Amino acid sequence: MNDDSQILIARLLTHHNLRRDDKLVKRVLSDELFRAEIDARLLACGLKLLDNVYADHVTLALTRAIEPKIFGARDVWQNNNFGLARDGVALLVVLWAQIILPKRERQETHQHAEDDQNDMFDRDKPLPRAEDTSIGISYKALLADFGDKLGKKTRMDMNLGTLTKLGFIERRGDVLLEGPLLDLMMDTDVLKERIINGALADVFKRPLAAVAPPAAYEAQAEPFEASDAFDAPTDTAT
Repeated sequence: MNDDSQILIARLLTHHNLRRDDKLVKRVLSDELFRAEIDARLLACGLKLLDNVYADHVTLALTRAIEPKIFGARDVWQNNNFGLARDGVALLVVLWAQIILPKRERQETHQHAEDDQNDMFDRDKPLPRAEDTSIGISYKALLADFGDKLGKKTRMDMNLGTLTKLGFIERRGDVLLEGPLLDLMMDTDVLKERIINGALADVFKRPLAAVAPPAAYEAQAEPFEASDAFDAPTDTAT
C-alpha cells in the first residue's frame, strides 16, 4: 500500500468522516487507479468507501456481505449499530426526510438556500454543495409535530443528543442542521418513495409553514409510529 492510501484509510478510521474537498479525498474521487487501490484494500477488511455527490463528506461502512457475520443473522440483529432504539431510528428518518429530501431537490435544480428563483443558466453550473443548499429545521416545530409520536420531549432530547454525537445532525440554538453522516448513511433510492408516499406522506402534502400542532396532526393523518421507519435501510458504520 502506498503512503497516500495508508494515510487516507487511517484518517477515515480515526476521524470517521472527511470532507470532499480534502486533498486525498478529492484524489480518491477523481483518480480511478487510486480509488481502485483504496477499494481493494478496504474490501479485504470488509469495508467500503461511502460517498455521494449530494454530501460534503465521505465515510467508511461495512460491506453488506460482512454485516451478518459481524452482527448475526438479519432476523436477530437491529439494522443499525449506533445503539439507537426504535424511536431513535424513527427520529433519524424524520430528520432525514425533512432536511435531506428538500436539500437534494434544491441541488438538482441548482438552487442555493438563499435563492428566491431559478436562474435559467443554473443547470450549467456545478452541483451546489450541501452546505450551500441544506436548510435546518426548527427544534420547536419538530417537537410540536412529532414529540408525541417519538417519546415526548425528554426522550426526543436524548435521541437528538445521540444523533448529534454520532454526526447525523448538528445543533445551533433552536435549529437542527445536517451533520456529516445524514446524507451518507441512509439509502435514499429505497427510502425516498417509502417516506414521501408512506410514513410521512401527510407532512409532505402540507406547506411547511402550515404544520399543525400535535392534536390537529393526529386528526388529519394516520399516526406516525416508530415501526414505520424502523426498517429504514442504512449502511453500517465502522
